[in-house]
Amino acid sequence: MDDWKMQQGNLGPEADDAYDDMSMLDEARQPLSRKVPIASSKVNPYRMVIVARLLILAFFLRYRILNPVHDAIGLWLTSVICEIWFAFSWILDQFPKWFPIDRETYLDRLSLRYEREGEPNMLAPVDIFVSTVDPMKEPPLVTANTVLSILAMDYPVDKISCYISDDGASMLTFESLSETAEFARKWVPFCKKFAIEPRAPEMYFTLKVDYLKDKVQPTFVKERRAMKREYEEFKVRINALVAKAQKVPPEGWIMQDGTPWPGNNTKDHPGMIQVFLGQSGGHDTEGNELPRLVYVSREKRPGFLHHKKAGAMNALVRVSGVLTNAPFMLNLDCDHYINNSKAAREAMCFLMDPQIGRKVCYVQFPQRFDGIDRHDRYANRNTVFFDINMKGLDGIQGPVYVGTGCVFRRQALYGYEPPKGPKRPKMVSCGCCPCFGRRKKDKKYPKNGGNENGPSLEAVEDDKELLMSQMNFEKKFGQSAIFVTSTLMDQGGVPPSSSPAALLKEAIHVISCGYEDKTEWGSELGWIYGSITEDILTGFKMHCRGWRSIYCMPKLPAFKGSAPINLSDRLNQVLRWALGSVEIFFSRHCPAWYGLKGAKLRWLERFAYVNTTIYPFTSLPLLAYCTLQAICLLTDKFIMPPISTFASLFFIALFLSIFATGILELRWSGVSIEEWWRNEQFWVIGGISAHLFAVVQGLLKVLAGIDTNFTVTSKTTDDEEFGELYTFKWTTLLIPPTTVLIVNLVGVVAGISDAINNGYQSWGPLFGKLFFSFWVIVHLYPFLKGLMGRQNRTPTIVVIWSVLLASIFSLLWVRIDPFVLKTKGPDTTKCGINC
Repeated sequence: MDDWKMQQGNLGPEADDAYDDMSMLDEARQPLSRKVPIASSKVNPYRMVIVARLLILAFFLRYRILNPVHDAIGLWLTSVICEIWFAFSWILDQFPKWFPIDRETYLDRLSLRYEREGEPNMLAPVDIFVSTVDPMKEPPLVTANTVLSILAMDYPVDKISCYISDDGASMLTFESLSETAEFARKWVPFCKKFAIEPRAPEMYFTLKVDYLKDKVQPTFVKERRAMKREYEEFKVRINALVAKAQKVPPEGWIMQDGTPWPGNNTKDHPGMIQVFLGQSGGHDTEGNELPRLVYVSREKRPGFLHHKKAGAMNALVRVSGVLTNAPFMLNLDCDHYINNSKAAREAMCFLMDPQIGRKVCYVQFPQRFDGIDRHDRYANRNTVFFDINMKGLDGIQGPVYVGTGCVFRRQALYGYEPPKGPKRPKMVSCGCCPCFGRRKKDKKYPKNGGNENGPSLEAVEDDKELLMSQMNFEKKFGQSAIFVTSTLMDQGGVPPSSSPAALLKEAIHVISCGYEDKTEWGSELGWIYGSITEDILTGFKMHCRGWRSIYCMPKLPAFKGSAPINLSDRLNQVLRWALGSVEIFFSRHCPAWYGLKGAKLRWLERFAYVNTTIYPFTSLPLLAYCTLQAICLLTDKFIMPPISTFASLFFIALFLSIFATGILELRWSGVSIEEWWRNEQFWVIGGISAHLFAVVQGLLKVLAGIDTNFTVTSKTTDDEEFGELYTFKWTTLLIPPTTVLIVNLVGVVAGISDAINNGYQSWGPLFGKLFFSFWVIVHLYPFLKGLMGRQNRTPTIVVIWSVLLASIFSLLWVRIDPFVLKTKGPDTTKCGINC
């Protein structure tokens, strides 16, 4: 076509420029993202196997129920109940993965549409929240790297505002943030000049890659060396602050101006806000503007409920609504830095898309982690959940909110419902045919007594409703006129007439202790209270209102963080998550029935949320099933009747369908088989330890009112790589898996010994029992390695307790043997001792 136009004389230089402009305009009109379905050759066999497994499972359970084992009725009944529960939990976990999808984003189209040359930048502003509590467990250097990666991200600087929530009111956090702001004046221009990735200095300088690749500027090497020296000096200053904070002075901390630190009493202090960057002096070494950086510590007083992290996040929502009021908010944990500087642009491809963005409440990114051993012994990466389950939910109504790495729409957090699509206009006819349309009404006499010039009764009623709604705004959002006004601004922004001093004064007011009293904060607005896993509850409420969420997986991970790699810390982390799920199950927000009236939550999405709340209860049947096989070995009992040839086909088909489901799932998701196996192993380890304790603590809280506190997971690591992995920390969470492991080991020994004594005919039935016991032992192998620590460094106390417990259990079981029928012996008084 171009050649033909050139021949016709219609494609000169001006026409060529116009043609390019038209093509760019057409490109800008294209969607900013697209849904990429998984290939049918991968998904359809997966679905067929799921259906086949469901049918086989139904026949299997029917056979188990109709064929009891009369000489071991207790063991048989327990095993059948466990198997029914496993089938039920599998259905809840499997069917939400019926429609897995991938997504693609087009960052070039986003720039063409919202960042045109010669025009103001139209990208939406973003408020970024970072939460921290204890600087001793969450090192200030880790938080500083997260903040620096935010300030240096690839986004217009006038549209970024970073808010740091210090819920511990620590002067160490305040001072380290002041040092971070100063170092950012040098780090930010360096990152943007040379397109550094990642933009957290600690991670960038420790990368073992060729940092000269794709760097053509001749000054890069010199400036990089200088910047590395600057960063080492920055680390020395931060570490000096940490060393100084180890011992609190008797009179409390004193600030640099000589005044006492307001947060000396962490449970009784006023609200504090400090704007480090973004006002006068907020420029880098090259004179360019820097993003806004704000320190926030909400007020705390005795006698008030502060709701832990959820309360701190709601305080940040109100502060940012008063100071900057960006329409979108990104929340990060203090140890999750921005690994991909274009992460915010990735989210905007969905949230600012005119076709799908209006009904998207948040964009969730997967969590990726640094500092995990290559074999990922305790499944810290959790890739099965992030790469399989979340992809499946994205094809229904959207992924669940997992607490960090999520970009929210502010209006969705305010409790508003998604905008409704335009209704189809009703047909209007001329009135000649009564069968089609509706007849035009006569406009001579307006309804309700109004005339053409005066207001009608309907208009007066509308004004009254508007007035009442304005009165209800304060009951809903709190007693702050400035903040209430900000909630009505869909596109964000603050009133131009407001002075910075007045806004700061109002920001202090909205983080006071009593601000949330008699409002809907925590019940309908913001982060929802009632569970220590406030993230699941917050996303669930949004989905119940009809919003949908998006799962974004860019090729370069958007965010990376740290995870506890020690066995005890990992189990405590899982305990916290499971306890939060149990709390939601016993609350009014239980997904099994909450929101059924409106029916805005899709059924498969509801299945997924039900699964997130009841999965800890699987610990009870799992613990029972893991010990049943050892009991059968010790008592020479069976939990299954003799199997016919026809019935054995169903058993074989069931095992084959289980393996086929896993293999096909790995095929369409891209998860490696090693990651899948680690997830299966830790499912057993966590199920019989952390999940079990979570159920007990949840029942104690509901029935007896005994509340449990959780500790912040330590983010510190040793100088030795993976040194924390081998650290032995005894906790009560280790008792149930240790007991199950010992019982199965003793059962295997007892079963083999009994088979040797009874002869050849007893070996056949023994193999079935040994299979399940070995299944338990193999799944608990990572736990055993964690219990033993590094080679040749096995704690003596562990060996002593293991031998002692095994001996006591074996002797007691042989003496009591509760599953053997007790028969009444002969009467020795009548027949004597030789009876």
